[in-house]
Amino acid sequence: MNVTDPVASGFVESLARPGGTATGFASAEYGMAGKWLELLKQIAPHVKHAAVIRNPRVASGSGQYGAIQAVAPFLGMETSAIDARDAGEIERGIMALAPSSNAGLIVTANGATLVHRELIIALAARLKVPTVYRQRIFATSGGLISYGDDPIDQYRRAASYVDRILKGEKPADLPVQAPVKYELVINLKTAKALGLDVPPTLLARADEVIE
Repeated sequence: MNVTDPVASGFVESLARPGGTATGFASAEYGMAGKWLELLKQIAPHVKHAAVIRNPRVASGSGQYGAIQAVAPFLGMETSAIDARDAGEIERGIMALAPSSNAGLIVTANGATLVHRELIIALAARLKVPTVYRQRIFATSGGLISYGDDPIDQYRRAASYVDRILKGEKPADLPVQAPVKYELVINLKTAKALGLDVPPTLLARADEVIE
């Protein structure tokens, strides 16, 4: 499986002991959500408020937002949520940021944001809102910056589980594993369009820089 929170989603009993016929690799962990807020502050220091696009219908939507809220006070930032149940809801939430010059956006891991990624990227560009995304495809499609698990690495690791199950091991005994390899992608062209000077230290950490 490849979901953000397999326990809350009801796929497994626990990460260490799945207990059923399913196991696999979680696509994210909640601690990573706090990193998104840190990256937003690093690439756009003027940002004081982060709006978080999340899907309230899934457990991971609340979990990721909660992790971001926990980090916010340490960065001197405030947060608010934008629900992502449909395109209209997403657009209204982002457009509400228009009057603010110190607002940023975080796009969490969920299917709805992936489906509507072109809308989100276009609105962020039009309103000049610095935005951090979870998946590389957003940055390569014109988004400012992305940070998330490396899906290729996840698939390679999953192959070992397939091999072990085919050899007789039970999924119930194979722990669900979190990502171990992450990738940071920065779209320098978008940063320039937003009037942002990306810190050299952040550029040095990037796995990919799009110019």
